[in-house]
Amino acid sequence: MQGAALLTGLTAATMQGDDNAYGLIPDAAIAVGDGKILWVGPLSGCPADHLALPHHPHEGRLVTPALIDCHTHIVHGGHRAREFEMRLEGASYEDIARAGGGIISTVTATRDASLDDLIATALPRIDALIGEGVSTVEIKSGYGLDLETELNMLRAARALEQARAITVKTTFLGAHAVPAGMDADTYIDTICLPALDAAHGEGLVDAVDGFCEGIAFTPAQIARVFDRARALDLPVKLHAEQLSHLGGTALAAKYNALSADHIEYANESDAAAMAGAGTVAVLLPGAFYTLHETQMPPVDALRHHDVPIALATDWNPGSSPMGSLLLAMNMGCTLFGLTPAEALGSTTRNAALALGLTDRGTITPGQRADLAIWNVEHPAELSYRFGFNPLHQRIHEGTL
Repeated sequence: MQGAALLTGLTAATMQGDDNAYGLIPDAAIAVGDGKILWVGPLSGCPADHLALPHHPHEGRLVTPALIDCHTHIVHGGHRAREFEMRLEGASYEDIARAGGGIISTVTATRDASLDDLIATALPRIDALIGEGVSTVEIKSGYGLDLETELNMLRAARALEQARAITVKTTFLGAHAVPAGMDADTYIDTICLPALDAAHGEGLVDAVDGFCEGIAFTPAQIARVFDRARALDLPVKLHAEQLSHLGGTALAAKYNALSADHIEYANESDAAAMAGAGTVAVLLPGAFYTLHETQMPPVDALRHHDVPIALATDWNPGSSPMGSLLLAMNMGCTLFGLTPAEALGSTTRNAALALGLTDRGTITPGQRADLAIWNVEHPAELSYRFGFNPLHQRIHEGTL
């Protein structure tokens, strides 16, 4: 069996069971082989065949599932530091967008970048996430808004998976903004849908997303994109209810979306619809913080309806230039009131669900051996500190 080993001397946060529990196993051992978890439990109960494997002691460290960043925009050109200044000088997100800034300014920089440029500038971002124990990351397009640049963004995302030991899930976000000088419906017909077809034809798309907002696309327009995704047998997700309540969350639920993301303006009815559709709520505290938002996502309603909650960085050059999933966990607790157990579940088990993945996110026999080993005593420490990275070792597909 390839790479077979027994990891010992661990406190295992298996993330199995209740959302408010870590599924802790003290003095745990984990047997891995062929990139999978073979067994987990107290060392005292380890089967003899696993005890015979090479031992890798860890001196009481904590092990969790490797982290999953389920919403990022890390492939792009340029930066928007000047817009950061503008916001501090009083301009709103909508003001900047309507003046040709925001997403459109990144579109210009991304169109000017070559494929090699996009890969080279994204690699340090991938490395930063890997350095915090991330083993799976979602990367969206959406800064091209023309066919070739959208394809190049997705090609770059696929190339990152070849350049680093990380799983990349790609999301087509052609319906991210409307290019200058074009109306939304014409853009969808002449650029967005043809680009989706072309990207799917190249095998570049794992899911389809859209930005349903007053400064972007209406629910009816997003529905047209989702209809094409459905025809291509691609799952959907949606930026919904970030700045206002347009009905995007209900639309996402209607299409059984993998996730509805942001959702600050979602309500109790939206939470019930998400629960019925099996849609994960992806909360993005980096954007909430950067934009000085005050409308809180409906965390209590999500809990009441048992909607899985995920957290992600939303790493992008404008509204969330945040490259730390550990910081997102802290913000999820301090800004949104999640518990540390919910925060860890939101970046492991529930983040996997938000990407449609069932083979990772918990420490369970048969799951991928994607693990993170930490220099901490208790899993709450991962959310408690900020500006501090306690990662000891990341294990990707069982590679020690």
